[in-house]
Amino acid sequence: MYIPLLAGLALCCLRQPVLAQEFKEHITKELTPSKSPGSVLCIYNFSGFIKVEGYSGDKVLLEIDKTISADDTADLEVGKKEVRLEFEQREDSIIGYIADPWDMRPRKRYNRWNEDRDIHYRFNLEFTIKVPFSMNLVVSTINRGAITVKDVAGNMRVNNVNGPVTVTQAKGVIMANTVNGAVNVSYVSNPPAASSYRTVNGNITVSYQPGLSADLQFKSMNGSYYTDFPQVEILPPMILRNTEKGDNGVVYKISARTAVRVGAGGLTHHFETLNGNIYIKKQS
Repeated sequence: MYIPLLAGLALCCLRQPVLAQEFKEHITKELTPSKSPGSVLCIYNFSGFIKVEGYSGDKVLLEIDKTISADDTADLEVGKKEVRLEFEQREDSIIGYIADPWDMRPRKRYNRWNEDRDIHYRFNLEFTIKVPFSMNLVVSTINRGAITVKDVAGNMRVNNVNGPVTVTQAKGVIMANTVNGAVNVSYVSNPPAASSYRTVNGNITVSYQPGLSADLQFKSMNGSYYTDFPQVEILPPMILRNTEKGDNGVVYKISARTAVRVGAGGLTHHFETLNGNIYIKKQS
């Protein structure tokens, strides 16, 4: 009579889910950037969103929410010891980056990724940042987060991999790139120099002020181009030739880009997506 009951209890125990262990930390930092016109804030994240907003102050204000999780306590403790965020301040720049378990700075991170090492925990850092209006930006993340920038007048390079990029109320030169996600940019005044917007899987939408005069180059394998600017001239297709040496001689690779002129033309802005449409809008 007791054997079935005991067997049932054993099955109940086996079915109990493994409860993930989690550690949370909130980090607040206040940094004073250089007053140089070229002062730049660089943030190199791995997993988690980055939100940047311009304001009238003269400090860089950072609120960072760090989460480390694992399937057991031992792995969680390893993560708590290993995951490290560092800041470096130089004459013209502030650099914040994940230092461990991988160094996320450009030219550093790939060397660490190649190490034969298993990580048995997960980590996520979410950045909410305020910067002086005129500051320049270089910001990047890879997983589990969007990048959003608002009211920043400086030049910026924004890179994501698995998430969208959104920039609003911009004034400077923008290089916006992602792989899986949309790119959305709107300008409060048109960029003073050539800019570029790229994604692989997603739409690109850029809104300019009515007085735009520029040449726009488009490339999309599985998408179309749309604009509501009234004065648009279709330019002859641009043929780009790249050469490389092969076993049988020089190999020529030719790719055509669609180009249009808005207004009187001038600066050249580049738009590229593989699977998505490109929308060029005139702000009302």
